[in-house]
Amino acid sequence: MTKKTHLPLLKGIVYLSYLIVLFPILILIIWSFTGLWTWPHLLPETLSFRAIEELFGGYSGAIKVLFSSILLSIVVALIAVMMSISAARAIVFYDFFGRNLLRFLVLMPVIVPATAFAMGIHVFFMRIGLSDTVLGVILIHIILCLPYTVRIMTEVTEATGDKLEVQARVLGASPLKVFTNITLPIAMPGILSSMCMAFIISFSQYFVTLLIGGGTVVTYAMFMFPYIQGGDRTIASAYSMLFILATLIVFILLDRTVKKHYDIEDVFFFS
Repeated sequence: MTKKTHLPLLKGIVYLSYLIVLFPILILIIWSFTGLWTWPHLLPETLSFRAIEELFGGYSGAIKVLFSSILLSIVVALIAVMMSISAARAIVFYDFFGRNLLRFLVLMPVIVPATAFAMGIHVFFMRIGLSDTVLGVILIHIILCLPYTVRIMTEVTEATGDKLEVQARVLGASPLKVFTNITLPIAMPGILSSMCMAFIISFSQYFVTLLIGGGTVVTYAMFMFPYIQGGDRTIASAYSMLFILATLIVFILLDRTVKKHYDIEDVFFFS
């Protein structure tokens, strides 16, 4: 097959992918403004602004919880990425006793069932006084994010290596200059990916947050879940749309902030 015959097929696959992603979002948008939509009607029978009043009316507290959840998830993402950078560099560049064990232990929150893992952590947190606290929720979110962020940063560190850092040190650059001018720019695509992954994992946690937070630490996922479970599709769809919109806005702001200080295209070319 020639390139000309491949092109329509590739375009078709791309458009189909767009449809698969965007069609459920379109349904959520329609349901957010629907009052009544029963079978077998293809379109809503009545429209309603009940969901908008619920979200932005002020009495539900949804917007306040949304901003506090975004702040909490950003803190979790930053800490998880900083820990992952150090862990990845240790795993890749240093040969120490227990390195393979460290690789395995990092994956434990993914291997062990979440319920059993969370219950064990909860008992430990109760003994040290971290249950029902914001700090406890942040710590458990970081633990759940580390398997993904460490894996991403390890792959990035293995791909880029440390040859440029060694050359800079040989030419007399200080460790701080090497880190800020070479290590960070080269690793920035991986750091950005890790932060986005950590943010979405933290932002979407429900059961673990409920267990460790004890109901005193309320996040947006906890606020949204009862409406989804209760079967109120109008309110649930509106909360879901706000969840998606908030996540996209954070990702866009994060991407622009990084590109403002680092040229991502140059980073890829340089690496």
